[in-house]
Amino acid sequence: MTAFAIASFTLLCMYASAQKRTVIAGDYKNLKDIKEFNLVFDYKGLMVDKSSEEGFLKDRMEKRSDENAQEFRDGWFADRENRYEPKFVESFNKRFEGSEVTVAEGRSDAKYTIKVKTTWIHPGFNAGVVRSTSAINVTVSVFETSNPDNLLLSVNYEKVPGKGAMGFDYNSGYRISEAYAKLGKAFGNDIRKKSKG
Repeated sequence: MTAFAIASFTLLCMYASAQKRTVIAGDYKNLKDIKEFNLVFDYKGLMVDKSSEEGFLKDRMEKRSDENAQEFRDGWFADRENRYEPKFVESFNKRFEGSEVTVAEGRSDAKYTIKVKTTWIHPGFNAGVVRSTSAINVTVSVFETSNPDNLLLSVNYEKVPGKGAMGFDYNSGYRISEAYAKLGKAFGNDIRKKSKG
């Protein structure tokens, strides 16, 4: 078996076991009949692979020239607002035909808020022949906007994979954004299917 075949088989196995979800509090049924959600993202305490986020950035920046290093750092943080968050919103809202349920950032007048807390990111890589799919661990919590202690649901999503179509995902921000798209799809589908009854 060639190295390429082994790598392909390994990635296939990773997808088969990817995206484990565990309800840690509340119930999807608590979300029944809620039509709109405020949305917030939280990256505090984020780990990147086996390092703190700052440790990861320091390592990556040391391998670049001063100008490219700062550009990499700025791009890493800008990807949150420019890539990850819009992908989640778009993918979540797409699950509900006719916009019967919607989520949007800055909707402070909405009675309920969804908080997407990212705890871990594997950026992955794509070197052409050899690649590694990105992945994220996230806790998604839903609570009353004016009373965050009133928690309706909290779910851990582990190893949500992200990769671009046809393998053209050489940019880490693009790969990671696809994981957020998959997360939005998964959470939207879970609400649609499990809040009934």
